[in-house]
Amino acid sequence: MNAVLRLLAQRIALGAGSLLAVSVLIFLGTEILPGDVAQAILGQAATPEAVAAIRETLDLNQPAYIRYFDWLGGILQGDLGTSLANRRPIGEMIGERLQNTLFLAAVSAAIAVPLAVFLGLIAARFRNSWLDKSISIATLSTISMPEFFVGYVLIFIFAVTLRWAPSLASVYDSMSLGEKLYAIALPCATLTLVVVAHMMRLTRAAIINVMSSPYIEMAELKGVTRSRITLYHAFPNALSPIINVVVLNLAYLVVGVVLVEVVFVYPGMGQLMVDAVAKRDVPVVQACGLIFAAAYILLNMTADILSILSNPKLRHPRS
Repeated sequence: MNAVLRLLAQRIALGAGSLLAVSVLIFLGTEILPGDVAQAILGQAATPEAVAAIRETLDLNQPAYIRYFDWLGGILQGDLGTSLANRRPIGEMIGERLQNTLFLAAVSAAIAVPLAVFLGLIAARFRNSWLDKSISIATLSTISMPEFFVGYVLIFIFAVTLRWAPSLASVYDSMSLGEKLYAIALPCATLTLVVVAHMMRLTRAAIINVMSSPYIEMAELKGVTRSRITLYHAFPNALSPIINVVVLNLAYLVVGVVLVEVVFVYPGMGQLMVDAVAKRDVPVVQACGLIFAAAYILLNMTADILSILSNPKLRHPRS
């Protein structure tokens, strides 16, 4: 048990260190952007005195390392800063958008994970059959297309041609759950198609790898049906890599929604970040980037921890 706790503590420490390193990269990335933030806020007609005054107000005259530690200290205290564009607290702005992003990711995951595991089981059970080949061709096709292209295709088919769903995914607090689900139908379908393909193929590969084990051959010699072997013997022993793949794809759902939200004008974190980049609202860009990084690192760490807990070989590594 002490070995497991030691491994978990190591993973948590590595996650915290990774997040700290990412925070430095995010801050440096926004620092080296071309142009002057104060000039961008005031416009080209601003006088030098006005530019100097706003630089003083925003502490832009301070050295970069001092501003970084001030920013990091505020984050550790729960203060994400203030937007330069509308002077609103960034925490309030992100709270509204983060809820929408998590809602879209949760609905997509609720559809994608069971569907991917089911298709992976079917493909592994009927390996090399026409069904397996059809599923593989379909998933390879979706993997080969970028998310924005899949989104535009779905908009053309289901919003423009068939008029079954709205092309713009606008959601409000006053909407009912059914109305929200209808509004996010196309962005949810886009994310599901992209994520299902990857999860299904790795699920299939993990089950096929287990199917080559000696105990599977023994079960076949005993007359156990192929379907029972796949479901009750191969699938439970392939859970460790499948869990890893599922959680990593959930990380993509939270972080990789930027393009999908922009395509469907969905009021989430991705759309907020893109708008902030266009307005040169650096504090909002930094906060959004750090939250995306934290979500990705946290879910990757979760995948690592679940793999350790579900696989005895990882809990007791050889020295």
